[in-house]
Amino acid sequence: MSTPTIAPPQRDPAEVAPADSYHKKDPVWVYRDGWRAGVIEAASPMAVTVTYRPGTHLGTGVDTFTASYVTTRADEDPALDRRQEHGLMIRRPKVGGDGAAALSF
Repeated sequence: MSTPTIAPPQRDPAEVAPADSYHKKDPVWVYRDGWRAGVIEAASPMAVTVTYRPGTHLGTGVDTFTASYVTTRADEDPALDRRQEHGLMIRRPKVGGDGAAALSF
């Protein structure tokens, strides 16, 4: 399925999956100023928490959405779907020219 084209208020309620039907790491589309690629972080009966790309850049945001603002995503998004486990960057000490350690990302 490509990017959805219908806004949440126009979605047929019978076609909206319950929030608690999603699981951690499920790829989804979320509606935030348009449909954005996202990944489920947590779900409850009322809402889901999603890491998503709020714009065209590679940065991410985390927010909570009700079910009508979320739908499944089949398209791959390399910036979200290939994150390291737990979404954490690895810090490695970098030794400067003077022998002093510095952090690099």
